[in-house]
Amino acid sequence: MTRLTHVKHGPYAPPVAVRELAAVSADGARLHVEIHGPEGAPAVVLVHGWTCSTAYWAAQVRDLAVDHRVVVYDQRGHGRSPASALCNADALADDLEAVLAAALAPGEKAVLAGHSMGGMTLMAAAARPGFREHTAAVLLCSTGSSRLVDESLVVPMRSGRVRSWLTRKVLGSRAPLGPVTPVARRILKYATMGPGSSPAMVEACARIVHACPARVRHAWSHVLASLDLDHGVRELTVPAHVVVGTADRMTPPVHARALAAALPDCVGLSELTGVGHMAPVEAPEAVTARIRGLVTAHVRVERDELEEAGA
Repeated sequence: MTRLTHVKHGPYAPPVAVRELAAVSADGARLHVEIHGPEGAPAVVLVHGWTCSTAYWAAQVRDLAVDHRVVVYDQRGHGRSPASALCNADALADDLEAVLAAALAPGEKAVLAGHSMGGMTLMAAAARPGFREHTAAVLLCSTGSSRLVDESLVVPMRSGRVRSWLTRKVLGSRAPLGPVTPVARRILKYATMGPGSSPAMVEACARIVHACPARVRHAWSHVLASLDLDHGVRELTVPAHVVVGTADRMTPPVHARALAAALPDCVGLSELTGVGHMAPVEAPEAVTARIRGLVTAHVRVERDELEEAGA
């Protein structure tokens, strides 16, 4: 499991969960799940990305848990979820279904927000019965469905086979990241964050990313390099809002625009000026506001309709 080295103070320090539970996936993998906020409130499920953990959503959890029930979980091999030999898109979908079944009541609808690999998790699960049972709407943040390596701008050179080869080498490195040093912060900021990111934002992200074991980072990099979830986008029939930073080098805006064009029910595309790949950390208010908007438009409406039907 990942060493927990996230920041302990400030807006990016993870709040204490109301309760914790373990969800068991289809292959027996155990997933660490946290519940925040009041029982009976509208539900939100937050799904983190590659090399991150539940700590990544600290700002959203702190804000939303005032009046929402917020579910966060560690993807397999990340945070407090043990690593598994099974690493593929189907495993991500299995894990999400297991978390939804464990954390939500039968038939309960939630807004699901996925960042980067978390967004890909939603696409992978789009046709699953458990996903459709529990999903009212989704937020796809800083993510893409295919051609992730070919479209990446992390390596600053003209697109083509050489850039794609170098990108695979950089993102798929087996080398441990080591301690968070000034040089490590500069590298992480260049690759994953916008130029205006504050030192506190960079520190929070660096602590989380550097805590991910090298073998986990390497294993999932290979999955992402060959990922093709274009079919999953077409299956994602619930209302979807797409968010991307204009300075995102990992999943540039070309991905968000393609998603918005392909989604059956895209209700918005937000391009956040100057923001990089770590949008939930770099622009927490903007990301949280869009999650709240989806809840207001799609979860509360369903609850009102159920209450009227029972009247």
